[in-house]
Amino acid sequence: MSKDIVPSEHIESKILLIRSQKVMLDSDLAFLYRVGTKVLIQAVMRNIDRFPSDFIFQLSQEEFELLRSQIVTSKTSEGRGGRRYLPYAFTEQD
Repeated sequence: MSKDIVPSEHIESKILLIRSQKVMLDSDLAFLYRVGTKVLIQAVMRNIDRFPSDFIFQLSQEEFELLRSQIVTSKTSEGRGGRRYLPYAFTEQD
């Protein structure tokens, strides 16, 4: 099996419902593209005019805490010291 193939079940397991929208978190999307989360966000922000206005939003502190309690993520999942900013959510494109 090729390393470039990602099983659809893996992708589907990363889709969350936040603000009544199907989304993927920045870290999960970065993993699929095999880049760092910071690199993904920087690329999107540099080219934000190429994306629909409702394509990306940043989670609130409350949403992040609720999500973290539901999926039991480690505070240090992004390396030493944990995340330095609230995650971004990418919406499903039609």
